[in-house]
Amino acid sequence: MAGAPLVLVMLVAAVGVVAAERGGGKLRQGYYEQSCPRAEQIVKDYVERQIPLEPSVAATLIRTHFHDCFVRGCDASVLLNATTGGGEAEKDAAPNLTLRGFDFLDHVKALVEQECPGVVSCADVLALASRDAVGVIGGPFWRVPTGRRDGRVSIKQEALDQLPAPTMNFTDLLASFRAKGLGVADLVWLSGAHTIGISHCNSFSERLYNFTGRSGPGDADPSLDAEYAANLRRTNCTTPTDNTTIVEMDPGSFLTFDLSYYHGLLKYQGLFQSDAALITDDAARADVESVAKSPPEVFFQVFARSMMRMGMIEVKTGSDGEIRRHCAVVNN
Repeated sequence: MAGAPLVLVMLVAAVGVVAAERGGGKLRQGYYEQSCPRAEQIVKDYVERQIPLEPSVAATLIRTHFHDCFVRGCDASVLLNATTGGGEAEKDAAPNLTLRGFDFLDHVKALVEQECPGVVSCADVLALASRDAVGVIGGPFWRVPTGRRDGRVSIKQEALDQLPAPTMNFTDLLASFRAKGLGVADLVWLSGAHTIGISHCNSFSERLYNFTGRSGPGDADPSLDAEYAANLRRTNCTTPTDNTTIVEMDPGSFLTFDLSYYHGLLKYQGLFQSDAALITDDAARADVESVAKSPPEVFFQVFARSMMRMGMIEVKTGSDGEIRRHCAVVNN
């Protein structure tokens, strides 16, 4: 964020104070200053070494953080494996089957555990690593108040019920966000994370082949640019049943944190129905149009603010939850 306007830096810092206060003062900047003073630096150093080698992980870390916070709050429940008794976990739900980066997070956690055993939560490691990874690929920096505790419960059905789906219309999307204390602006700015990353064809193939139920390439979503849809059918998702091919969510720019996602929305080239939905609401469309005409620093500013708000959803603090030794399993 070098060279960002002073107002941006000041706003992000101010939001950090507000976010910490919203959490009752239990999350705070520098939470580990006494108990594990090198914790944040250890996370940052590992991320800065590894992300240049595998830059696509930045997108999956942001997505994992989002999927975590929207189910049981930001408590790293999405990182838990299914229980030995047969209960399926959040990561077994269809929306989470394409999440990657679990090994990446395990490595970070192991390094922090070596330094300070049983002190730093997996939830904080995920929040910090997500922020740092976005910074490595040229995106914004935001303050991450820490002190989250890890949850002990992870249920597949809750992920199915609570995660926003790529097929949602605007009304359903907004209801999903409002249920987590977020609003229209947060929906628009957090969707901007689609400027990086990839998707599998089966997440949007109905927009190409079977939008109204009349199976075939002529049955495409009319809100999707026809030329863009034809190109996807021709070069990427060549059959309606393809569930393995991956597609850039922001074509030509999927490893760059920039404004092209919003430019694409205004050309009716948002990949998901949930992307297209953002320009069906007057207030959301106005935000999209405004940021698309602004310098990138404005997007960085509003994205950072919404990421900080998201990172405060239903956090566990104090004696609630635990500090997991291994992110995939609860402590004995």
